[in-house]
Amino acid sequence: MNWLLPEYIADALPLEAARIERLRRALLDLFRVHGYELVMPPLLEYLDSLLTGSGSDLTLRTFKLVDQLSGRTLGLRADMTPQVARIDAHLLNRQGVTRLCYCDSILHTLPASLAASREPIQLGAELFGYAGIEADLEVIRLLAAALSTAGTPASRIDIGHVGVFRALAHAAGLNADDEVKILQLLQVKDIPSLYDCCSKLAEPYRSALLRLPELYGTHDLLETAARELPALPEITSALETMRQLQAAMPDLPLTFDLADLRGYHYHNGVVFAAYYPDFPSAIALGGRYDGVGKDFGRSRPATGFSMDLREVARLAASDKLAGAILAPFAAIDSVLAARIAELREQGEIVVERLPGETLCEGPLCNRNLVEYKGQWIIQEISGID
Repeated sequence: MNWLLPEYIADALPLEAARIERLRRALLDLFRVHGYELVMPPLLEYLDSLLTGSGSDLTLRTFKLVDQLSGRTLGLRADMTPQVARIDAHLLNRQGVTRLCYCDSILHTLPASLAASREPIQLGAELFGYAGIEADLEVIRLLAAALSTAGTPASRIDIGHVGVFRALAHAAGLNADDEVKILQLLQVKDIPSLYDCCSKLAEPYRSALLRLPELYGTHDLLETAARELPALPEITSALETMRQLQAAMPDLPLTFDLADLRGYHYHNGVVFAAYYPDFPSAIALGGRYDGVGKDFGRSRPATGFSMDLREVARLAASDKLAGAILAPFAAIDSVLAARIAELREQGEIVVERLPGETLCEGPLCNRNLVEYKGQWIIQEISGID
């Protein structure tokens, strides 16, 4: 069966494709009015460029091939964020704040989950050149606005900070292997294994690491963390940053999770994840990744977010179909052709029935364009209203 697609790869048929495209236009327009400029990086690049800096965690997720022109190894992008960082640092080379957005397909060697596609449509926004908390506020608010515009408003937005775990790991004297192992256990919240792995660590760092998986919640979580975690300067600073975010966004459904360490190896500050009711995984992810442009020639503060537009489109409430208008073939009737052009300019879908064509099987044609007393009028399929 040569026409079968690979596993976790799927076509987007007309209804789904139309929904994705409507969302793409609406969200890119939202980004545009907030000052985010659209960029379109290439689908493939030399591998060392794709995996530089923030892309180093993507090695196992990236398809690789040999360039027949240069003999060098190419990669099919698994994440557009490193590419956008390269554009900011290496091509635009602006000195002030730069806001960029993007939307296109990426490819993964393995699906992120059982329900995920290996060809997500990644849509996102990135803010470069500003290290202050105001940039984090801007992108989190933009994320919330984007999800509301898409029809999938966040039921909660989890806020974390990688500085908490990084400070504890350093203070506890963890070697690289133990740090990676404990990090993995925290990410999956494997408490029994975490107890075993931390058994020989000195206090108070052992107890603090064991407490991290339980430090999630709303209003008073940050004060609880301040009481129970060691008063290391990095932890104090991280908690204060999250406290400021909480105070500045009382209208958003913020929660806090100090064991949320996704992207730990390239994030270096606030991280966040947005969730939708009854959906098991986050529908949008983001965070701060300062210094990302260093390997591209210019170190820049950066923060941003991205989402899979395919996934968001599936979750979004289905729009009620406006339906199409079925019209006679207008090639030799200038009056009819003008009326059809007028309707199309108004945004109506008008399908001209070819000679001998049977009922419209494409767009749902629920109206006819008919001549009535010398005028071309729209008639419901069941008759004139």
